[in-house]
Amino acid sequence: MEIDIYEEEQQIYDEAVIRISETKNGAFFNFDEYEILTKEYGRILKQLRRITRITDRTARGLHENNLDLTDKVHYDALTGIYNRRFMEDNLNRIIKTLSRSSGSELSVLMMDIDFFKKYNDTYGHSEGDICLKAIAQTITESLLRPDDFAARYGGEEFAVILPNTDENGARVMANKILANIQVRNIPHEKNEAASCVTVSIGVTTSEVKRGQEGSHYIKRADEALYMSKQNGRNRYTFIKLKGEEL
Repeated sequence: MEIDIYEEEQQIYDEAVIRISETKNGAFFNFDEYEILTKEYGRILKQLRRITRITDRTARGLHENNLDLTDKVHYDALTGIYNRRFMEDNLNRIIKTLSRSSGSELSVLMMDIDFFKKYNDTYGHSEGDICLKAIAQTITESLLRPDDFAARYGGEEFAVILPNTDENGARVMANKILANIQVRNIPHEKNEAASCVTVSIGVTTSEVKRGQEGSHYIKRADEALYMSKQNGRNRYTFIKLKGEEL
């Protein structure tokens, strides 16, 4: 059975309508009844205002929570930088935008922390998490332009996206990241490339054209990253999106 929470108020309203009709037909006007009706109207008005405020706060809270959740979807929980999902989606949007302008270039860097498994085995996973945060921060702080961004691609692998950046600019950025990470001087006694934490980087650049996808750049940069590892780590390798190693 449905309960009417305003049953009492409805009765007062119905009686008021009847009294209005009777008064129009010459009945005595009762001021006591009018006072009761006025007070009841005021009470109902307060209730409605209270309900409205609660509803507004609830709606506002839900909206803010939804924005917060949407925002969090784009970020890596551990390092606080963008995650792989955002990077891949945004990379494709960037390619679509740049392809409309003839001659626009795009560079992508993929990088791995060298011998990170040995770092975890030596110092523990808690220290490993701290290391990941420090590397993510260093990479992000190496970027100066607002359109450039870094992302955690997964595990100890990171990516940097550089819109409107040619080969020379990409090489400069790779060297800068290598140097800045070494300046952090995070001890890593099991690193066969140095006595501190280092990274290996793969770099690719191309003039953006219609039909290209983000996966093309990522795959090519990954191939360059593999070569950096094969050649001793703690270095970068550049490969054109279409072409031979340079």
